[in-house]
Order: sequence, then structure tokens, then C-alpha cells
Amino acid sequence: MRKKSLITGVAGLAALALAVSGCTPVAEEGGEFPENDIRLIIQADPGGGSDLSSRALATELENELGVSVIPENMPGASGAIAMEYVGEQAADGYTIGFAPVEVAMLNTTQNANVLPENYTFIGQIMLAPGVITVAADSPYETLEDLIAAGQDEALTVANSGAGSIWEAAALGINKEAGTQFTPVAYDGGATAVSAAASGEADAAVSGGGEAIAQGDAVRILGVMHDERLEQISDVPTFQEAIGADIQFGGWGGIYTTKDIPEDVRATLEEAVATSVESDSYKEFQENAGNLVVYKDSEEFTAFVNEQFELYKELLG
Repeated sequence: MRKKSLITGVAGLAALALAVSGCTPVAEEGGEFPENDIRLIIQADPGGGSDLSSRALATELENELGVSVIPENMPGASGAIAMEYVGEQAADGYTIGFAPVEVAMLNTTQNANVLPENYTFIGQIMLAPGVITVAADSPYETLEDLIAAGQDEALTVANSGAGSIWEAAALGINKEAGTQFTPVAYDGGATAVSAAASGEADAAVSGGGEAIAQGDAVRILGVMHDERLEQISDVPTFQEAIGADIQFGGWGGIYTTKDIPEDVRATLEEAVATSVESDSYKEFQENAGNLVVYKDSEEFTAFVNEQFELYKELLG
């Protein structure tokens, strides 16, 4: 009888403690998050920009969280398969993903079940500012030359694929500068820049790193960012060259399922914030021709919602 009373008393105290703790859920009963390995879902094939950025961050996250962060590639449908998958997982923080700019586009371009409201956005981790490139022997020597020609006649502008950020960038230039650029889809940004280098397309829109990698085969005419890029500091921004504030970039961040516990979100946010400040992560992004751009959870959430409305208007 005494043993039974003791057990009953402990159970009562546990119930009381649970009631006092309020309604905030916890990821794993009996311990602090994280206790288990974390999966990092990547929406692209191995070797691309999203994959490499994700893996670089995963290494740093392991140091911060004290558990393994395991990258898993889940390509398909321009990223929709991976993003829908992440949205369907348990709201415990143990499945996170790399969120590219397409997370704000796929509902519009593919009617995919990829909506900002389906996720918890942890933080932005990088930005690949867009550039516009022509062949080294192109008659268009400056951005002004290319824009003026595009206002007079239709020009082909290669991009990384239908519904991609770089197709949207070409359409955005048309809207802001009155050009008649015809987007032409290729299999990836590097291939698109190669098409411009060979003269197969009049120009290409891509990430800065993909254009820089082509070396002397291309001439980079303009940067779609509010500042010049350090690696190509002689190339003007669109604002500087033509007086139009045209900014497009292949940004990326970390996200997870909606409605995760607040303490779990805070732990992930702190780990991401610290990781992007590490010397090794900064060096990786610099070598890749990208910028380390961090936004915290609140800022990143607002940014994704703004981008969603932008691309709905531009691509809808």
C-alpha cells in the first residue's frame, strides 16, 4: 500500500507540473531539443548550389546542436516534392529543409501545395545575386547597350529553367526597363551562361558565381543587387547603369514544419545564426560567388511572404 501511494503521489506531481507548464508543446518528452539526429532535406540534386550550401551549413549546425545533421537530397518538380514533404512531417524540428527562392514561387508557377503559411521559417543563410551576361565578343559592351537593343527588338535571354528565379528576373527586367527579352530555358544556370558565351542566346541571367566561372568567355554587364559584387567590382549594378532598381537573387534559408514548439524554433534559430557567422561557412560562400545574408526567423518569414506576393504578381 505504501508503494502504491508513493507511485500515485509521483504521478500526481508530474500531472501538476505538466499543467503548470502551459500549452507550449515540447519536441521530446523528458529532454531538451535536440536529442536525436536531424534530417536536412535538400530539394535539388547533389553538387548544385542548394546542395553545397546546405552541406556547408549542416557541418556548422552539428557543432552547435551536438547531434548529426544529415543531408538528404529529394529533387523533383523544381523543388515542390521536397517542400511538400517537409510540410507534412511531424512538428518536432527533427526534419528541416533548405528553402530556395522557389518556395515563394511554386504555388504560382505549378499550383503546388507550397505556401508560406505551411512552414516555420528559421533563417535566411545566403544570397546569390543575379547578373546578366553576354559573350565576350558580343556587340553589347555595356548594360546600357543591351537594354537599348532590347527595347528596340526581341532578344533571347537564357535562364536556368522554366519557372525559375532567373526566368522571373528576365521578365522583371522587361517590366521595369521596357525591354523585349524572350526567356529561353536551359538545364541549370551554368548551361544558360554557356549558351550566351557561345552566342546561342543573346544574353543570360544567372547567379554571379555561375557567370564568374565562365571566365574570359563572357562579359558580365550588370548586377541585380543593391551593391557591386567584390569578385567583379568593375561591374555596375542596374541602378548605377540604367537608373532602375532591379534586384533579383537566388536566396536560400532554413525552414521546417509549421507549428513547431517555440523552444525548438528558438534553438534552431540560434544555431543557424551562429553557423552563418563561422569563418568556414563565410569562406565557402565567398568562394562560391555568393553573399552571406542572414535574416532571423521573424525577418525571414516576412521576407518570404513579401516574395510570395511579388512572384504571384509577376508570374501569375
